[in-house]
Amino acid sequence: MIIETSNTLPRQARPIILIGAGGIVNGAHLPAYKLAGFWVAGIYDIDREKALRTATDFDIPLVYYTIEDMLDRSPRSAVFDIAVPGSEILAVLRQLPDAAYVLMQKPMGEDLAMAREILALTRERRMTAGVNFQLRYAPYINAARNIISQGLIGELCDIEVNVNVHTPWNLWKFLYSLPRVEILYHSIHYIDLVRTFLGNPDSVYAKTTRHPSMPELASVRSAIIMDYGETIRANILTNHCHDFGLEQQHSYIRLEGTRGAILIKMGVLMNYPEGVADSFQYVIKENGKVPEWKTLEVAGSWFPHGFIGSMAQVMLAAEGAIERPDNSVEDAIHTMACVEAAYESNVRGGVRPLL
Repeated sequence: MIIETSNTLPRQARPIILIGAGGIVNGAHLPAYKLAGFWVAGIYDIDREKALRTATDFDIPLVYYTIEDMLDRSPRSAVFDIAVPGSEILAVLRQLPDAAYVLMQKPMGEDLAMAREILALTRERRMTAGVNFQLRYAPYINAARNIISQGLIGELCDIEVNVNVHTPWNLWKFLYSLPRVEILYHSIHYIDLVRTFLGNPDSVYAKTTRHPSMPELASVRSAIIMDYGETIRANILTNHCHDFGLEQQHSYIRLEGTRGAILIKMGVLMNYPEGVADSFQYVIKENGKVPEWKTLEVAGSWFPHGFIGSMAQVMLAAEGAIERPDNSVEDAIHTMACVEAAYESNVRGGVRPLL
């Protein structure tokens, strides 16, 4: 059985201009681009010292003083990699030239209203724009898609994402002032992933909650049901507050079909940011045989390898190999609509049991 796990790369990579020099840039964007052989031509951050440190660490030749300076000295063919909080994406986009090539960090704005503004702006300015939903390009997700596309596990009818870890939210200080945290900045990845397998849901049910040990954060635990009718189940369950050691932490994606199943352990989320090893197991039913789980060795992980796929999609669209990125703003707006629906469901609450 041949299982493809790599992402399609452009024939000729375009220069990348980074806007932002935070932890995700240093820990994932830049290591991914180095692995892929993508060239980062320059970097800008409002904190120039931070940008200078990142440039030194990753041999980036230019550190810009302002966005105006960046635009004056950027190659016309560059892809702008916007790695800023969702609330700042629109302001950055407004300063970029018409017909720019853009990869913006998720989320696509702080809410659906802002996402619609971003979509309208990119359409009006004829931008080729993608959103960095990189989980959909992780090597183990590529492997799962390949198995499913070959029909090996039959009809996909069940997806479960279950995360029970201890997340050091203090690494992202900007989150402490936001009214939306867990779904918008974490479970959004799983909502997006489910959509790539099953399409847009009929409806979304959700509850997202705080934790006594993290009262300053808006929410750190979520339960989300994406409704696809009577024969498909799609559930997302996250708890970022399991501060009881690594032994009982878990983080997995389970995909079940009518003839088999896939279980992916996402090691990066456990003991974060060091992580633990991923694993990929699958089972395929054969007539007359006891089901036997097998392990597939998958090279690479969500961080940083998934980030290669996100950037590659924008570059492929820029060179005309595809009509538009798989992770385009036109597609991402549906993920944002699901996130908005989750928060609306959270406010509306459940049905009170009455005798």
